[in-house]
Amino acid sequence: MGSGDSKLHFRKAVIQLTTKTQPVEASDDAFWDQFWCETYTSVQDVFALVPAAEIRALREESPSNLATLCYKAMDKLVQGASSGVQTEKERQIVLNCTRLLTRILPYIFEDPDWRGFFWSTVPGASQEEEEDQCRPLAESLLLSIADLLFCPDFTVNSHDKSASDSARDFQSIDSCEFIWEAGVGFAQSPAANYIHDQNRTELLKLLLTCFSEAIYLPPSSEKKSLNPWVTFFASSENRHALPLFTSLLNVVCAYDPVGMGFPYNHLLFSDQRGDWWSRPFRCSSWRWSTRGEQLKISGPENLFVNYLSRIHREEDFSFILKGVSSLLNNPLLQTYLPHSTKKIQFHQELLVLFWKLCDINKKFLFFVLKSSNVLEILVPILFYLNESRMDHSKLGLVHLGVFILLLLSGERNFGVRLNKPYTLRVPMDVPVFTGTHADLLIVIFHKLMTCGHQRLQPLFDCLLTIIVNISPYLKSLSMVAASKLLHLLEAFSTPWFLFSSPQNNHLVFFLLEVCNNIIQYQFDGNSKLVYSIIRKRTIFHQLANLPCDAVSINNALQKMKKKRPELSRTSSTDTQSSDVFKQDVPPEQGTFKASLEAMPGIDKITEKSQVCADGTLMSVSRSVAPQTTEGGANAASDTESNSERDALSWKSKLPLQTIMRLLQVLVPQVEKICIDKGLTDETEILQFLQHGTLVGLLPVPHPILIRKYQANTGTTAWFHTYMWGVIYLRNVDPPIWYDTDIRLFEIQRT
Repeated sequence: MGSGDSKLHFRKAVIQLTTKTQPVEASDDAFWDQFWCETYTSVQDVFALVPAAEIRALREESPSNLATLCYKAMDKLVQGASSGVQTEKERQIVLNCTRLLTRILPYIFEDPDWRGFFWSTVPGASQEEEEDQCRPLAESLLLSIADLLFCPDFTVNSHDKSASDSARDFQSIDSCEFIWEAGVGFAQSPAANYIHDQNRTELLKLLLTCFSEAIYLPPSSEKKSLNPWVTFFASSENRHALPLFTSLLNVVCAYDPVGMGFPYNHLLFSDQRGDWWSRPFRCSSWRWSTRGEQLKISGPENLFVNYLSRIHREEDFSFILKGVSSLLNNPLLQTYLPHSTKKIQFHQELLVLFWKLCDINKKFLFFVLKSSNVLEILVPILFYLNESRMDHSKLGLVHLGVFILLLLSGERNFGVRLNKPYTLRVPMDVPVFTGTHADLLIVIFHKLMTCGHQRLQPLFDCLLTIIVNISPYLKSLSMVAASKLLHLLEAFSTPWFLFSSPQNNHLVFFLLEVCNNIIQYQFDGNSKLVYSIIRKRTIFHQLANLPCDAVSINNALQKMKKKRPELSRTSSTDTQSSDVFKQDVPPEQGTFKASLEAMPGIDKITEKSQVCADGTLMSVSRSVAPQTTEGGANAASDTESNSERDALSWKSKLPLQTIMRLLQVLVPQVEKICIDKGLTDETEILQFLQHGTLVGLLPVPHPILIRKYQANTGTTAWFHTYMWGVIYLRNVDPPIWYDTDIRLFEIQRT
C-alpha cells in the first residue's frame, strides 16, 4: 500500500470511529486493526489525521469507543513487550500504537473525569487471569514501554541469537547488558544504529506524554499528591530503571555534535540523537503560575534520583563533567567557516541536569569545584546570561543560570577558582579587560542589573549574594570590575532609590559587605578596588550623612517622580545605562511570550554560615544572629517599611566603619603624594597603593558570612514548572501538547 493510500485508509478508519453512534466491541479485531495493522503512518501523519476536535468529540459522545481504542492500542504494546518485535509488521504495529497513544493521552489528561481511566484494570478481567492482566492500564503501559526500550533488534542490538531464542528469552534478558552507550557503569560502546535511535525516540516521547498528566493540574493540586505515572515508573516495579537511567545519562554525556571533525559534517550526515534534542522551537517562555505554591517532595523512593545520588567514582564524575561542559561550550565555538560546526540547542536541559547533579550528589559538586574545570561550566552560563538578559522569552533561562551560580558560590573553592586568569575570548559584548574569571562574572552581573530586562529585578538580591559569597577569596579585581561594583553602589545608594522600596537598602548592604570582605581579607592585591573607593568616596560620605527625616524622604521621592514617572528597582546616575535598562527586546512574530511569577526571597532560599578559623562553616541561626555586624548582611533583612523610623534603623546599621577608616588613612596620603610629586597618572597612584598597608589601622576583621543555597519548596515548584515548560516548547514536531488545556502554566502567543 502506497503512502498516500495508507494515509487515506487511516483517515477513513478515524472517521468511522468518530461517527459511530454505537459502541464497537473490543473483540471486533477487523475494525480496530485498521489503526495499526493495515497502515504505515508517521507520527506527523497521526497528528494531522487525528484532529483535536475529533478526539474531544469522541471523548464526549462515544467514551466507550475511546476507552476501547486506548486499551486495544496499549494491549498491542503489551504483546510486543511480551514476545519481542521480530518482524517488520510487528515493528509497524508497535510504532503505530505508540504514535496513536502519544496523540490521544493529552486529551485524556485534560478532562478530570478521564484521568482515572488508565488506573483502572482491564475491562472484564476474571479472577483466574494472571496478575499482570489485572494491573492498572497505566502500569501495564509503563512496563511495556520500559521493556520495549531494551528490545533486541528494535531499540538495541541483539546478541546474535536465533529469532526463536530471542522470543523465548526476551522477558528474561538482563537489560544492563544492553545499555545504549558507554560511560557510567558500562564500558562497551554499541554500534550506532539510526533506526534504533528513532524507535527509542518515539517511545520516549510516549513516556514523556504519560508523565505529562502533571501539566493539566493547577499548582495547588500538585502539592497534594505525587505524579502516579512517575512514581510507578521510578519504583522497583520497573526492572529496567537502572539501565535506562544509565543509558540516558551516557547518551547525553557522550554525545559529540562535532562528529568526525571536518567542516559541515552535520549537513552531510543525519544525526538522530542531536536532532531529537535540537528540534526547532520559537522561544522558551510561558507564564509561571506557581505563586507560592509548594510541591510535596516526600513519598516513595525515586530510583532515578537514588542512582543519581550514588554515583561516586571519579572516572564517572570526569566523564559526566567533560560531557556536560563540552556541550555547554558548543554554541560558543568560533570557526573561520560560517555555520561549519553544528550548534546544539538543548542548553536549558543540560543546565537543569547539571543543577540536579550538584544539588543531589554533593560528591559530584565537590569534584567539580576541586579543579579549574568548574570554569568550563561558568563561562557558558555567563554567556547565556548575557545573551538572554533583555529577551523576555528567556527570563527562565536567566533564573536557572543564577540559581546554579548561587549554589556554587556557597562553596569556598568556587571563589578560589575564580582567581584564574580569563584568557578565552568568548563572543560577548562586554568591555575588554585583562583579569580573572571573577572579573568576567562581575562585569556580566553589572550588565544584567543595568542593561537587563526589568523583570530581572527580583534577581538582584541573588546576584549580589553570589558576589558577596565569593568576595573574601578574590585576590585581584581588575579596574573594570572594580568600577562596575562602585557604579552599582552609586546607583543603588541614591536617596530616591533607597526610599522608593523597603527592600532596596538590601542591595547597598550587600555591596558594602563586598567592599568590606575584600578590604579585610584581600587588601594586598586589590589596589584597583581601593583606588576606585577613594575616587568615589563621596558615595560613602553621602551614605553616612543620608537624611532620613520624613521631609527629606518625601522630597527625594517627589523629585524623582517628576523626572521619571515610572520608577524601576534599579537606575543609574549614568543616563545612558538607565535608558538601556528600560529597553525590552520585542519577541519575534509567532513566538511565545509570558511573564515570571515572583521567586522566594533570598532569605528563604539560603542559609547563613560563618567561616571558622579552620575553614569550616558554622550555621548562623537567624533568631540569634547579631543585628549590627560589619558585614551588614543581617541588618539588611530587618527593614519592612520605608517609614522614617525604619529608615533611621537601617541607616544606623550600614557597615561603613571599615571603609570610612580606610578613607581616613589613605585619602590624605594619596592627596599628599599627588601634590608632592605632581601626579596626574593613576598608574603611579596604583603603585603607591600596592605597596601600602593597613595592618593595625582597620577595625577587627568581621566574620565571613556565606549564604549557602538550601533546597526549598519554592524553588522546587519553580523548577517543576520551568522544566515542563521547556518540554512543552521543545516538542513541536509533533506538537504533543499544543492547544490542550494546560493548567500548570500559561502559553501566550504573539
